[in-house]
Amino acid sequence: MLKTALKPRWIAGLIFALLLSGVFVLLSQWQLSRSAQHEPPAPSSIEEVKPLVDVLQPGGFFPGSVSDQMVSATGTYDPGKQVLVEGRLYNNQKGFWIVSAFAVDDAPTLKGAGASSRTWIPVARGWVADAAQAGPPPSGTITVTGRLIPSEAPVPNVDAGPDRASAVSSAELINKWEVSSYQGFIAATSEVSGGAAIPLGDDVKALNIPPQPPAEQVNWLNLFYAVEWVVFAGFSIFIWWRLVKDDYRRDLEEDEDEDDEFDDDEATAAGQPETTTEPTSPEPEQKVQQ
Repeated sequence: MLKTALKPRWIAGLIFALLLSGVFVLLSQWQLSRSAQHEPPAPSSIEEVKPLVDVLQPGGFFPGSVSDQMVSATGTYDPGKQVLVEGRLYNNQKGFWIVSAFAVDDAPTLKGAGASSRTWIPVARGWVADAAQAGPPPSGTITVTGRLIPSEAPVPNVDAGPDRASAVSSAELINKWEVSSYQGFIAATSEVSGGAAIPLGDDVKALNIPPQPPAEQVNWLNLFYAVEWVVFAGFSIFIWWRLVKDDYRRDLEEDEDEDDEFDDDEATAAGQPETTTEPTSPEPEQKVQQ
């Protein structure tokens, strides 16, 4: 079969099949790249700083449309309401987030049993490598600017200990601080008091959390087309192989016919007469003399 495949026409056919398969593979890659589509960006930029009281309402559901939104809030810290969340990375080094309770001015107050007179929000103020490096929050009226992030889920069956928290979870911190709180927290980028920026300190590192990448949606139709083009690529090679195989079988049949004709010619050249069988007449019956 290799001899048949090496015929010029089948070599040319193989080259054409490979080129066609390459085109199909490129089309498959194009469809695959289109199968994962990013969600379109929000009409308003999340980097535009907006007042927290205009973006999110306390005590309600945290909508995904405000996630990663840069916000600002004016209020005061309570130095008695501060926890450290361990296991946080900064330049691949594990440490602690300093999370303080921040009472938001002009925020709506919640009603009901256990509701506090003011509404609070957790603020992740910075990162420290050692728990002893975390100092108290600044006093007085502060304007906090930072990225609004949904509340984390608390780690189940884990007691982080006094002045510690397993996660920046509104549900966990509400129980620790016994206050009414927003759902979510602010990862602070700056703190301003009296028009002047408040330094974090030598041992405290700013978080500077970037916005999360947009969610991807899978387009199953494009994914199906990508698989289909791969099948077409393999089918083009199969068609070439099938045509070569059929040509190979025809060559074998022609060789067999030539061998049969050659045997007949040899037999004729050797003078072998054709044998015919003549019918024999029955012997006459002998008369029985009486």
